[in-house]
Amino acid sequence: MVHSVISDVTKRIIDRSADLRGPHLEQMEHARSKGPARAHLSCSGQAHAYAGAGEDQQSMASGTAGNLGIVTAYNDMLSAHQPFERYPGLIRDAIRAAGGTAQVAGGVPAMCDGVTQGEAGMELSLFSRDVIALATGVALSHNTYDAAVFLGVCDKIVPGLIIGAQAFGHLPAVFLPAGPMTSGLPNDEKANVRQKFAAGEVGREDLMKAEMAAYHGPGTCTFYGTANTNQMLMEFMGLHLPGSSFVNPNTPLRDALTEEGARRALSLSALGNNYTPVYQVLDERAFVNGIVGLMATGGSTNLLIHLIAMARAGGIVLDWQDFSDISAVVPLVARVYPNGLADVNHYHAAGGLGYTIGTLLEDGLLHADTLTVAGQGLQNYTKEPKLIGGELIWQDGAGHSLNDKILRPAKDPFQRTGGLSRLTGNLGTAVMKVSAVAPEHQIVEAPVRVFHGQDEVKAAFKSGEFTDDVIVVVRFQGPKANGMPELHSLTPILSILQGRGHKVALVTDGRMSGASGKVPAAIHVCPEALDGGPIAYLQDGDLLRVDAVKGELEILTEGALDRAPVTADLSANQHGVGRDLFGAFRRNVGSADTGASIFGA
Repeated sequence: MVHSVISDVTKRIIDRSADLRGPHLEQMEHARSKGPARAHLSCSGQAHAYAGAGEDQQSMASGTAGNLGIVTAYNDMLSAHQPFERYPGLIRDAIRAAGGTAQVAGGVPAMCDGVTQGEAGMELSLFSRDVIALATGVALSHNTYDAAVFLGVCDKIVPGLIIGAQAFGHLPAVFLPAGPMTSGLPNDEKANVRQKFAAGEVGREDLMKAEMAAYHGPGTCTFYGTANTNQMLMEFMGLHLPGSSFVNPNTPLRDALTEEGARRALSLSALGNNYTPVYQVLDERAFVNGIVGLMATGGSTNLLIHLIAMARAGGIVLDWQDFSDISAVVPLVARVYPNGLADVNHYHAAGGLGYTIGTLLEDGLLHADTLTVAGQGLQNYTKEPKLIGGELIWQDGAGHSLNDKILRPAKDPFQRTGGLSRLTGNLGTAVMKVSAVAPEHQIVEAPVRVFHGQDEVKAAFKSGEFTDDVIVVVRFQGPKANGMPELHSLTPILSILQGRGHKVALVTDGRMSGASGKVPAAIHVCPEALDGGPIAYLQDGDLLRVDAVKGELEILTEGALDRAPVTADLSANQHGVGRDLFGAFRRNVGSADTGASIFGA
């Protein structure tokens, strides 16, 4: 029996989405009815499509073998994506042995937010999601594939691939992860060195040594930020093979899962008897399951934007109230850094996603009957992959947590509600990741200091201007203003102030990292300052209340909203580091609470 709130929210989403979801399903059914496209190409078109296929040319030309498209976000600047360099060869060999063919359909860009944090390039980060969706559309536009696999892990890449995949929703889609890097310097030790550097207690040499010890090899960063939250979602929503998200790169099990994922994708095509297009997998229940997973694991705040955009691409309309209502009944069952000391490797060893899904199913907090790439029913995702005698099999998990400091049953969680909170009030609406914020820091009432960029905040800190309780407001950071960059480089500074005993919070129409930590941060404030939102009325000294317990975001200074809104000179955001190319995005992007997307903005 599904929990009544989960059921009610799902019904509400279905009703709200009817006008968009119906036409999307009709379009997908029409595309499905046309069948595999290669047979409809001219001889010249087919020759072009097969010319580079080498030994697979004849199989393609005969039209009897299934052809798998590979959409890859490979580059070797991202540690999480470097392992994808080997994947096309593995996939081609596996598919060829199964009697089919596989081609790289196209590549999509993949940027690293960790590299651009605090830099101008971060202003392209959110927009890169929609560029990835567009590039996915181009990759699959040749219409020569019976199914597709998607190689992507990190922050905007998975959401962008999902948006693009749904434009070709009549095709089966399997997402193939790369896995996390092995554990290095513990994340809390790395964060401590960052704070010491911000306070001037250690030099850049010590900082660099700590960073290199933390980020030391191929694979996803091991903290529970947006990249690893993406991987969680792909299992909860049924697009990964069960238990595949957190298997380390370049291991025999990882390779076996990659090969099986490719075979599975082609086996789900319309050429066989198990046709499973992605538009049937990603229904309203799948997105609700994803939101449940987000809350239960204390995942990234970025997904409050991305899930809305991902769903909208399939004609499904989510809003932040859906997240808030689900958060109120879904317990936090995992503690992974930054809301704990464990990294994702420790979480995986303790039982990982298989146990997490199992305990939530037992409490009726997930839709158990969803369609997935592993078949009907989410129960398949409670099993663990094993490579025994060279054969990939799935076995039942332990059935209990192997470390209750990292993972607990839903009946005995770390906290009774989920890891994210919606805040509303006369300042607008915002969201906060509360899973890592101690209870004594979840309510802050203090005067504000207003800034128009994170560099201004850093300068004020270095000048010793923060000497008491403060709510730092950083505005004109929304999607229309400058692409909504993450402000994660403020975390060490704000943590230092909190450590000095001050009540501290951040309020911004921008974003924080998906690994937002112990400082309360009311982010994604809507309406944004550039749209004349109330955040544009604030002045230094105004009293503000940020209350994550009651979900309030209130200006307490009488008459503050009677002022004229402040404007800002944004000319510096228009040029350099590729920003010149994204003017059309800034002009046409939607608000954060509607997914901050150029599609349907």
